[in-house]
Amino acid sequence: MTAPNQGTRPTSLILSAATRLIAGLMLMFSVFMLLRGHNAPGGGFVGGLIAVTAFALYAKSRGTEEARRTLGLPPEVIAVAGLGCALGAGLVGPLLGRPFLTGQWLVIGGDGHGGGFAISNIVLFDIGVYLVVVGAVLTVLFALEEEV
Repeated sequence: MTAPNQGTRPTSLILSAATRLIAGLMLMFSVFMLLRGHNAPGGGFVGGLIAVTAFALYAKSRGTEEARRTLGLPPEVIAVAGLGCALGAGLVGPLLGRPFLTGQWLVIGGDGHGGGFAISNIVLFDIGVYLVVVGAVLTVLFALEEEV
């Protein structure tokens, strides 16, 4: 079966229907892996690869043009933004008189003896890695898919 707007590109009704559910679940799982990575296995690299897999499935089912539209930004821009996040996270240390890429924690709330909400520049670094992986791999993947 071929879709009229894709020329001779074969499409699968089952793949197309399943992609709607599976890609969304994979993207949610990739964010979960990203956010748990600084305290447990996972992180930006693993989360980014899971997100890329979701977009690869979407591109295979709907076409590269549709996947690019769904992504919203060119993958090259996403990779550069991720590089900026990772670099910004690394520069927090020197701004506070510490070495580059030194983890710094900010505790919001609490009574000084525990509690409160702690956030670190390590999370920003992981987000940067996530965006670099998504942007770089999708750039290559989309280029290869468009040449076929």
